Amino acid sequence: MSTGVKKWVYLIVLSIIWGSSYILIKKGLLGLQPLELGSLRIVFTFGILLLMGHKSLKTIPKDKWGWVALSGFLGTFFPNYLFAFAETKINSSIAAVLNGMTPLFTLVLGIFFFSARLYKKQVLGVLLGFLGTVFLVVQDVNIGATGGSAYALLVVLAAFCYALNVNLLKYRLQGLSAMAIALGNFVAIIGPAVLVLIFTPFSIRTAASTPDIMTAMGYIFILAFFGTALAKVMFNELVAIASPVFSISVTYLLPIVAIGWGLLDGEAFGLQQWLACGLILLGVALATERKSKKAA
Repeated sequence: MSTGVKKWVYLIVLSIIWGSSYILIKKGLLGLQPLELGSLRIVFTFGILLLMGHKSLKTIPKDKWGWVALSGFLGTFFPNYLFAFAETKINSSIAAVLNGMTPLFTLVLGIFFFSARLYKKQVLGVLLGFLGTVFLVVQDVNIGATGGSAYALLVVLAAFCYALNVNLLKYRLQGLSAMAIALGNFVAIIGPAVLVLIFTPFSIRTAASTPDIMTAMGYIFILAFFGTALAKVMFNELVAIASPVFSISVTYLLPIVAIGWGLLDGEAFGLQQWLACGLILLGVALATERKSKKAA
Protein backbone atom coordinates (compact mmCIF):
# COMPACT_ATOMS: atom_id res chain seq x y z
CA MET A 1 0.00 0.00 0.00
CA SER A 2 1.42 3.37 -1.01
CA THR A 3 1.91 6.09 1.58
CA GLY A 4 -0.71 8.26 -0.13
CA VAL A 5 -3.36 5.55 0.10
CA LYS A 6 -2.28 4.46 3.56
CA LYS A 7 -2.71 7.90 5.13
CA TRP A 8 -6.26 8.17 3.73
CA VAL A 9 -7.13 4.70 5.04
CA TYR A 10 -5.81 5.68 8.47
CA LEU A 11 -7.75 8.95 8.35
CA ILE A 12 -11.04 7.22 7.56
CA VAL A 13 -10.59 4.41 10.11
CA LEU A 14 -9.59 6.89 12.82
CA SER A 15 -12.62 9.02 11.98
CA ILE A 16 -14.91 6.05 12.50
CA ILE A 17 -13.23 4.99 15.74
CA TRP A 18 -12.94 8.46 17.29
CA GLY A 19 -16.31 9.55 15.93
CA SER A 20 -17.82 6.70 17.94
CA SER A 21 -15.85 7.63 21.07
CA TYR A 22 -18.15 10.49 22.01
CA ILE A 23 -21.23 8.31 22.31
CA LEU A 24 -19.20 5.80 24.36
CA ILE A 25 -18.16 8.58 26.74
CA LYS A 26 -21.78 9.60 27.07
CA LYS A 27 -22.80 6.02 27.86
CA GLY A 28 -19.96 5.69 30.35
CA LEU A 29 -21.13 8.79 32.20
CA LEU A 30 -24.42 7.04 32.98
CA GLY A 31 -22.63 5.02 35.65
CA LEU A 32 -19.35 6.87 36.29
CA GLN A 33 -18.29 10.34 37.38
CA PRO A 34 -16.06 12.32 34.95
CA LEU A 35 -12.88 11.84 37.03
CA GLU A 36 -13.60 8.12 37.37
CA LEU A 37 -14.23 7.78 33.65
CA GLY A 38 -11.07 9.64 32.66
CA SER A 39 -8.87 7.68 35.05
CA LEU A 40 -10.30 4.25 34.19
CA ARG A 41 -9.87 4.99 30.49
CA ILE A 42 -6.17 5.64 31.09
CA VAL A 43 -5.74 2.59 33.35
CA PHE A 44 -7.43 0.25 30.86
CA THR A 45 -5.43 1.63 27.94
CA PHE A 46 -2.15 1.37 29.82
CA GLY A 47 -2.78 -2.33 30.47
CA ILE A 48 -3.70 -2.98 26.84
CA LEU A 49 -0.66 -1.16 25.42
CA LEU A 50 1.68 -2.79 27.95
CA LEU A 51 0.58 -6.23 26.71
CA MET A 52 0.86 -5.18 23.08
CA GLY A 53 4.23 -3.46 23.01
CA HIS A 54 6.21 -3.51 26.26
CA LYS A 55 9.44 -4.21 24.35
CA SER A 56 9.08 -0.96 22.41
CA LEU A 57 9.95 1.14 25.48
CA LYS A 58 13.61 0.22 25.06
CA THR A 59 13.69 2.09 21.75
CA ILE A 60 12.95 5.48 23.32
CA PRO A 61 16.20 7.50 23.79
CA LYS A 62 16.67 9.02 27.25
CA ASP A 63 16.73 12.55 25.85
CA LYS A 64 13.28 12.01 24.29
CA TRP A 65 11.44 10.94 27.43
CA GLY A 66 10.62 14.52 28.41
CA TRP A 67 8.88 15.12 25.08
CA VAL A 68 7.14 11.72 25.30
CA ALA A 69 5.78 12.58 28.75
CA LEU A 70 4.61 16.03 27.61
CA SER A 71 2.91 14.40 24.62
CA GLY A 72 1.13 12.02 26.99
CA PHE A 73 -0.31 14.82 29.09
CA LEU A 74 -1.31 17.01 26.13
CA GLY A 75 -2.56 14.26 23.83
CA THR A 76 -4.33 12.03 26.37
CA PHE A 77 -4.34 12.96 30.06
CA PHE A 78 -5.92 16.43 30.01
CA PRO A 79 -8.28 15.82 27.04
CA ASN A 80 -9.62 12.63 28.68
CA TYR A 81 -10.89 14.56 31.68
CA LEU A 82 -11.91 17.66 29.72
CA PHE A 83 -14.20 15.67 27.40
CA ALA A 84 -15.64 13.68 30.29
CA PHE A 85 -16.63 16.86 32.13
CA ALA A 86 -17.84 18.58 28.94
CA GLU A 87 -20.22 15.78 28.02
CA THR A 88 -22.02 16.06 31.34
CA LYS A 89 -23.59 19.25 29.92
CA ILE A 90 -23.28 19.20 26.11
CA ASN A 91 -24.37 16.70 23.48
CA SER A 92 -21.80 14.12 22.36
CA SER A 93 -22.14 15.10 18.69
CA ILE A 94 -21.62 18.77 19.59
CA ALA A 95 -18.43 17.85 21.44
CA ALA A 96 -17.21 16.19 18.23
CA VAL A 97 -18.11 19.29 16.20
CA LEU A 98 -16.31 21.66 18.56
CA ASN A 99 -13.25 19.44 18.41
CA GLY A 100 -13.08 20.48 14.75
CA MET A 101 -11.15 23.54 15.87
CA THR A 102 -8.06 21.36 16.33
CA PRO A 103 -6.70 21.70 12.76
CA LEU A 104 -6.92 25.50 12.97
CA PHE A 105 -4.91 25.48 16.21
CA THR A 106 -2.47 22.98 14.67
CA LEU A 107 -1.82 25.19 11.66
CA VAL A 108 -1.29 28.35 13.73
CA LEU A 109 0.99 26.65 16.28
CA GLY A 110 2.98 24.92 13.54
CA ILE A 111 3.65 28.21 11.78
CA PHE A 112 4.55 30.31 14.82
CA PHE A 113 6.42 27.81 16.99
CA PHE A 114 7.64 24.98 14.75
CA SER A 115 8.52 26.84 11.52
CA ALA A 116 6.01 24.79 9.54
CA ARG A 117 5.56 25.70 5.87
CA LEU A 118 2.28 27.26 4.83
CA TYR A 119 0.39 26.28 1.67
CA LYS A 120 -2.60 28.13 0.24
CA LYS A 121 -4.65 24.97 -0.29
CA GLN A 122 -3.89 23.92 3.24
CA VAL A 123 -5.18 27.20 4.68
CA LEU A 124 -8.27 27.08 2.48
CA GLY A 125 -8.95 23.49 3.54
CA VAL A 126 -8.69 24.33 7.24
CA LEU A 127 -10.98 27.35 6.86
CA LEU A 128 -13.58 25.40 4.86
CA GLY A 129 -13.53 22.57 7.37
CA PHE A 130 -13.94 24.98 10.25
CA LEU A 131 -16.76 26.76 8.42
CA GLY A 132 -18.43 23.37 7.99
CA THR A 133 -18.23 22.73 11.73
CA VAL A 134 -19.80 26.13 12.42
CA PHE A 135 -22.72 25.42 10.05
CA LEU A 136 -23.10 22.01 11.60
CA VAL A 137 -23.39 23.32 15.13
CA VAL A 138 -25.61 26.38 14.51
CA GLN A 139 -28.83 24.46 13.92
CA ASP A 140 -28.12 21.65 16.35
CA VAL A 141 -27.61 23.51 19.61
CA ASN A 142 -27.70 26.89 21.25
CA ILE A 143 -24.98 26.35 23.80
CA GLY A 144 -25.53 29.61 25.65
CA ALA A 145 -29.23 28.89 26.10
CA THR A 146 -28.63 25.46 27.60
CA GLY A 147 -26.07 26.74 30.11
CA GLY A 148 -23.27 24.67 28.62
CA SER A 149 -21.06 27.47 27.26
CA ALA A 150 -18.38 26.97 29.93
CA TYR A 151 -18.38 23.23 29.24
CA ALA A 152 -18.07 23.87 25.51
CA LEU A 153 -14.87 25.80 26.28
CA LEU A 154 -13.49 22.61 27.85
CA VAL A 155 -13.71 20.96 24.41
CA VAL A 156 -11.98 23.97 22.83
CA LEU A 157 -9.20 23.64 25.43
CA ALA A 158 -8.90 19.93 24.64
CA ALA A 159 -8.64 20.79 20.93
CA PHE A 160 -5.79 23.17 21.74
CA CYS A 161 -4.03 20.38 23.67
CA TYR A 162 -4.42 18.04 20.69
CA ALA A 163 -2.95 20.69 18.39
CA LEU A 164 0.09 21.13 20.61
CA ASN A 165 0.55 17.37 20.78
CA VAL A 166 0.42 16.73 17.04
CA ASN A 167 3.14 19.33 16.49
CA LEU A 168 5.25 17.71 19.20
CA LEU A 169 4.83 14.34 17.52
CA LYS A 170 5.87 15.70 14.14
CA TYR A 171 8.72 17.99 15.14
CA ARG A 172 10.09 16.54 18.39
CA LEU A 173 9.37 12.80 18.26
CA GLN A 174 9.81 12.04 14.57
CA GLY A 175 11.62 8.74 14.05
CA LEU A 176 10.27 6.93 17.11
CA SER A 177 7.90 4.03 16.55
CA ALA A 178 4.18 4.70 16.94
CA MET A 179 3.86 1.98 19.59
CA ALA A 180 6.83 3.28 21.60
CA ILE A 181 5.36 6.78 21.74
CA ALA A 182 1.89 5.51 22.65
CA LEU A 183 3.09 3.28 25.48
CA GLY A 184 5.61 5.88 26.62
CA ASN A 185 2.76 8.40 26.88
CA PHE A 186 0.86 6.11 29.22
CA VAL A 187 3.88 5.22 31.31
CA ALA A 188 4.15 8.95 32.00
CA ILE A 189 0.48 9.52 32.87
CA ILE A 190 -0.56 6.26 34.58
CA GLY A 191 0.69 7.43 38.01
CA PRO A 192 -1.28 10.71 38.03
CA ALA A 193 -4.36 8.92 36.65
CA VAL A 194 -4.30 6.31 39.45
CA LEU A 195 -3.79 9.10 42.01
CA VAL A 196 -6.88 10.90 40.67
CA LEU A 197 -8.88 7.64 40.81
CA ILE A 198 -7.88 7.07 44.44
CA PHE A 199 -9.48 10.37 45.42
CA THR A 200 -12.81 9.53 43.73
CA PRO A 201 -15.65 7.48 45.29
CA PHE A 202 -14.90 4.60 42.90
CA SER A 203 -14.25 1.14 44.35
CA ILE A 204 -14.03 -2.27 42.70
CA ARG A 205 -16.32 -3.82 45.34
CA THR A 206 -19.08 -1.26 44.75
CA ALA A 207 -18.68 -1.48 40.97
CA ALA A 208 -18.97 -5.28 40.99
CA SER A 209 -22.32 -5.10 42.79
CA THR A 210 -23.76 -2.23 40.73
CA PRO A 211 -24.97 -3.17 37.21
CA ASP A 212 -24.99 0.43 35.96
CA ILE A 213 -21.36 0.92 36.91
CA MET A 214 -20.29 -2.41 35.37
CA THR A 215 -22.10 -1.53 32.14
CA ALA A 216 -20.45 1.89 32.10
CA MET A 217 -17.04 0.28 32.67
CA GLY A 218 -17.73 -2.03 29.73
CA TYR A 219 -18.28 0.99 27.48
CA ILE A 220 -15.06 2.57 28.76
CA PHE A 221 -13.09 -0.62 28.16
CA ILE A 222 -14.30 -0.64 24.54
CA LEU A 223 -13.36 3.04 24.33
CA ALA A 224 -9.93 2.32 25.81
CA PHE A 225 -9.20 -0.58 23.45
CA PHE A 226 -10.37 0.96 20.19
CA GLY A 227 -10.65 4.70 20.82
CA THR A 228 -7.42 5.12 22.76
CA ALA A 229 -4.96 2.20 22.49
CA LEU A 230 -5.48 1.12 18.87
CA ALA A 231 -6.34 4.59 17.59
CA LYS A 232 -3.40 6.26 19.33
CA VAL A 233 -0.89 3.92 17.70
CA MET A 234 -2.53 4.47 14.32
CA PHE A 235 -2.58 8.23 14.79
CA ASN A 236 1.11 8.34 15.75
CA GLU A 237 1.93 6.47 12.55
CA LEU A 238 -0.33 8.78 10.53
CA VAL A 239 1.55 11.82 11.86
CA ALA A 240 4.82 10.16 10.83
CA ILE A 241 3.72 9.73 7.18
CA ALA A 242 1.59 12.86 6.70
CA SER A 243 1.61 16.56 7.58
CA PRO A 244 0.36 17.64 11.03
CA VAL A 245 -2.61 19.50 9.54
CA PHE A 246 -3.67 16.53 7.39
CA SER A 247 -3.31 14.19 10.36
CA ILE A 248 -5.43 16.30 12.67
CA SER A 249 -8.03 16.82 9.94
CA VAL A 250 -9.51 13.61 11.30
CA THR A 251 -11.35 15.95 13.68
CA TYR A 252 -13.31 17.32 10.70
CA LEU A 253 -14.71 13.88 9.91
CA LEU A 254 -15.64 13.10 13.52
CA PRO A 255 -18.88 15.12 13.51
CA ILE A 256 -20.16 13.15 10.51
CA VAL A 257 -19.68 9.86 12.35
CA ALA A 258 -21.00 11.27 15.63
CA ILE A 259 -24.13 12.62 13.94
CA GLY A 260 -24.51 9.27 12.20
CA TRP A 261 -24.89 7.70 15.64
CA GLY A 262 -27.52 10.34 16.33
CA LEU A 263 -29.41 9.37 13.19
CA LEU A 264 -29.47 5.74 14.32
CA ASP A 265 -30.88 7.00 17.59
CA GLY A 266 -33.72 8.82 15.82
CA GLU A 267 -32.30 12.35 15.74
CA ALA A 268 -33.30 14.70 12.87
CA PHE A 269 -30.73 15.66 10.21
CA GLY A 270 -31.59 18.47 7.77
CA LEU A 271 -30.24 19.99 4.58
CA GLN A 272 -27.95 22.39 6.44
CA GLN A 273 -26.17 19.50 8.15
CA TRP A 274 -25.65 17.66 4.86
CA LEU A 275 -24.20 20.80 3.25
CA ALA A 276 -21.94 21.26 6.26
CA CYS A 277 -20.67 17.67 5.90
CA GLY A 278 -19.86 18.42 2.27
CA LEU A 279 -17.79 21.44 3.32
CA ILE A 280 -15.99 19.35 5.91
CA LEU A 281 -15.05 16.67 3.38
CA LEU A 282 -13.85 19.30 0.89
CA GLY A 283 -11.82 20.93 3.65
CA VAL A 284 -10.10 17.64 4.52
CA ALA A 285 -9.21 17.06 0.86
CA LEU A 286 -7.69 20.53 0.51
CA ALA A 287 -5.88 20.27 3.84
CA THR A 288 -3.61 17.62 2.30
CA GLU A 289 -0.21 19.21 1.95
CA ARG A 290 0.59 19.41 -1.74
CA LYS A 291 3.90 20.79 -2.91
CA SER A 292 4.33 22.29 -6.30
CA LYS A 293 6.50 20.58 -8.89
CA LYS A 294 9.16 23.25 -8.36
CA ALA A 295 9.22 22.59 -4.64
CA ALA A 296 9.53 18.87 -5.26
